[in-house]
Amino acid sequence: MSNFRDSTVVIIETGRTHIRAGQGLHDLLRLPTVDLPARVGLRRNLAAPTGENGASTSNATSSAKVTDYLVGTQLDEALAAGQDLIVSWPFAEGDVSDYTQAEALWKHVLFHELKLRRAQMESPIMLSFPAGISRNASERICQIFFERFNAAGFAILERPMSQFYAAISGMQLSGVVVDVDEEYTDVTPIYDGFILHPGRTHVPIGLRDCLAYLAHLFRTNTSVMAALSPADNSPSPEALQETLLELAKHTWQSGLIKALAEGEAARDLEDEGVTDIAAIVVAGKERAVIESGMKRRQNAKAQPAEQARAKEMEALDLVTTSFRGMELTLGKERHRFCEPLFEPSLLDGVPGVLPRGDPDLRHPLQVAVGEAVAKADVDQRAYIWQGLFVTGEITSHIKGLGAALSGRLAPYILSAPDVQSNEVQPRHIKTLRVPDYFAEYRDKGDGLAAFLGTSIVAKLAFNDSAGKNYVSKADYASKGPRTILGMSPALL
Repeated sequence: MSNFRDSTVVIIETGRTHIRAGQGLHDLLRLPTVDLPARVGLRRNLAAPTGENGASTSNATSSAKVTDYLVGTQLDEALAAGQDLIVSWPFAEGDVSDYTQAEALWKHVLFHELKLRRAQMESPIMLSFPAGISRNASERICQIFFERFNAAGFAILERPMSQFYAAISGMQLSGVVVDVDEEYTDVTPIYDGFILHPGRTHVPIGLRDCLAYLAHLFRTNTSVMAALSPADNSPSPEALQETLLELAKHTWQSGLIKALAEGEAARDLEDEGVTDIAAIVVAGKERAVIESGMKRRQNAKAQPAEQARAKEMEALDLVTTSFRGMELTLGKERHRFCEPLFEPSLLDGVPGVLPRGDPDLRHPLQVAVGEAVAKADVDQRAYIWQGLFVTGEITSHIKGLGAALSGRLAPYILSAPDVQSNEVQPRHIKTLRVPDYFAEYRDKGDGLAAFLGTSIVAKLAFNDSAGKNYVSKADYASKGPRTILGMSPALL
């Protein structure tokens, strides 16, 4: 079986809410060239059947064709124009809820974004997909890529494994992957290169909840509220909430947030000194406060009194950011962004937070991770704790989330007095991150780990002369879709 040229290989990373893709493998593995929301839109007049009052029923999109769906910029423009659409997220539950919608998304990626041609398809495709899909789903997906897209070769890689492959080094084959998506956080323990499916779980809390929580905290910042909601021109409550959410997203994407260790937020709230940011702004001292933090290293050789003053100013931890033509001063409240992951009860009563998923799974993230690892055999747990990897879009702009989670997992680790009396229980936790030697990903955080890991596996699988880690056209023609079940790169 001949190998494929690296330049022809296509990578498609499919998550709950995003699809990333790219073509070509290089010595320096490249970033994805396609990044779009995993959603489709259907004009309501094309949806059928409808109820007695004209309202669309739950199976309103069941008769739609692939070409009926709007994807990518077409969908964005239609929504911006106020068109009446039914918007669907076919992968939101970690499976495929509608194969026609899934096909519409993948077709858009291949033939519109990557400019491939079905009649001249020479590209093998490596698809990463959430873990735990059924055999029937794997076969159906395989069928779509060969019969509808004319793929030259095809393989499915479980998404947690792709993320883990991006972070491991050496012979590290055990760990636990924590993937924070927009609405759900998936927890997947891995032992010796295989997913421990009984331990897989998820928490119905994600990035969207953290954004809503920070927007809620900004309401306590008198300086921000004075700028966004002036007394002489106060916006409507809905408009103000939308603005606060935009500010929260801007703050996160600007890299102004750090993940706090357990108890650090509480200590910040108890700090003495100036806590009214509006008073600082009115006094014209905000620039001095911010610049003092930036000059921390310059003051390292200063006199003791000057060092004490610099530390006092730095403790206020203020930053200014440009937002909608305004210069806003933000305080320490911005660092509480990740708190809902560790304490879901903080979301009670927060505007914009809607209940979703199974309420019995609404655990603190550290509890969900601890319980997931606890379902592994006792002698496996110590190895799993040597590979805690926190990824997902949230980590693209926030560093230290893995360390913050690791500190909260201390109850699952032996305390110092017990270390000598127990040789099976884990003694410490090791956090992983994407290595710096992946130059293109060095300053991108860990949010692109799934795409990077899929690229790594594709480089190995499609250069395998034995062809045991992907399905070729000849394999599909002779054995059909079920061939995918025996040719999985997860067995690498």
